[in-house]
Amino acid sequence: MSQGLRRKFLAGIAAGVALAPWLIASDARAQAAAKTTITFAGVTFSEAGRGDKLRAWVDKFNKSQDKIEVQSVGLPFATFANTMFTQMGGGGGPDLIRFDTIDFYAAVPAGRLLPFDDYIKDADYKFSAPNDYLKSNGKRYGMAFEISNYVMMYNPALLKDGKVPATFDELLAVTKAATGNGIFGYAYRATMAERNGFWQDLCNFVFGFGGRWGDGTNLTLNSPKVVEGIAAYKRMYESGAIPKGADAATYRRMFWESKVAIEVDNGGVAGIFNQQAPNLAFMAAPSPFPTRAQGLILAPLTVNANTKNKDAAFTFIKWALQPDNQKELQDLLGASSVATAVPRSAEDLAKKPWLKVYDDQTANAVPQLVQGFEVRTPELQQIIIEQVLKVLQGGMDPQKAMDEAQELGLAKMKK
Repeated sequence: MSQGLRRKFLAGIAAGVALAPWLIASDARAQAAAKTTITFAGVTFSEAGRGDKLRAWVDKFNKSQDKIEVQSVGLPFATFANTMFTQMGGGGGPDLIRFDTIDFYAAVPAGRLLPFDDYIKDADYKFSAPNDYLKSNGKRYGMAFEISNYVMMYNPALLKDGKVPATFDELLAVTKAATGNGIFGYAYRATMAERNGFWQDLCNFVFGFGGRWGDGTNLTLNSPKVVEGIAAYKRMYESGAIPKGADAATYRRMFWESKVAIEVDNGGVAGIFNQQAPNLAFMAAPSPFPTRAQGLILAPLTVNANTKNKDAAFTFIKWALQPDNQKELQDLLGASSVATAVPRSAEDLAKKPWLKVYDDQTANAVPQLVQGFEVRTPELQQIIIEQVLKVLQGGMDPQKAMDEAQELGLAKMKK
C-alpha cells in the first residue's frame, strides 16, 4: 500500500466511517476475483417449473460458498447429448453434467468422465440401489441426480364414464373414446427428431409386454415379447388417438391444458404438471400393460474429465449429498427420487396421492438399456428406432422389422 493511501486509510479509521464504502467495495471485488466458477449443464434447467426451482437450489449452494460459484446451463432434451459429446470430444464442455443413463454408458468407456472414488466414498452415504448402475469395473462415475419411474397419468374429467384402463385393449378403447373436438386420448413420441424420448416410450411398451432387448448374453431384438410390444406401439400409432408428430414439450403442455387424456410418463413430468397446473386434478395408476415392468430414468450427475476444477466440482457434489439438500432436491423434482433414501412426508402424500403410485413402481423398474450390451446401447438404439419407424411409417410387419434389427445388431456387435 502506498504512503498516501495508507494515510487515507488511517484517516478513515480515525474518522470512524469515512472509508467504509471503499473498503466494502474493494473487499467484494477481491472475493469475486478469488471465486472459482464452474458450470453445471442439464436438461432439467430448461424445463418449465422445475428449471427455475433447480436454479434456486443451485444458488443456495452459491450463497453458502465464498470461493466457488456454480453456473447452471439448460439445454433441450433433443440436442443435449450430441452437444455434450461434441464439446467433450473437443476438450471442453461443462464441469458438471446431468446425463441420462444411455449417454452415461457411452461416456464412461470413452474416458469422458472422472471416477468419484478419490472424493466420494460409498460408505459415507446411504446410496439407493439404482446408484449401483453408475459403476464400471468397480469404480463409481456418477451419483443419481434423479431416479424416476413410469406410470400412467390420466385426467379423469376426459375419460368417458370415468373408465380407467387396466389392460392394453381397454387403453385403446378408452383413448379412442376420449379423442375428438381438439382433444386426444393418448400421446407419445414417434419421430427420429425425438430419438431418445422415442426410445424411452418404446421401452415402456416392450418391457410392459414382457420383452427385453437382451438377456445378459445375447441380443433378443426379435423375440416374441419384443415383437408383441412393438405391434402394440403400432396399434396405438394407428388408432387415431394420438397427435402424430407432436414432440414431448407440445403434448405435455396439451395434457396440463386438458387436451390430452392419458400418457405414460415419468415422475419428473408429474411434478411439472403439478407445478404448471396446480388445479388440474390428474391421477396416476400402473401402466395398463400385461406386466408391471416399465422403464427407469436414472439421470446421473457426473464430472467432465476435461474439468480444470475437480475440487470445486466435487465440493458441489458433496454439498448435494447432504441430507437437507437431498430432501429439497427430491421435493422440487416432483415424483422422482434422489441418490439417497428420503422418505415422503405424510402431508406430501395426502396432497399428491400420485406420489405413492410412482414410488410403488420402483420394484418393477428396468433401466432403458440393452441388457448385457449396456455400453453399446446407443448404437443398438439407432438400429431399433430406424426399424420401428419402418413399422409405423412404412407399414412393415413388426416381426420382419425386428428380424432385420436382430441381424443388423449382431453385425454391429462384431465390429
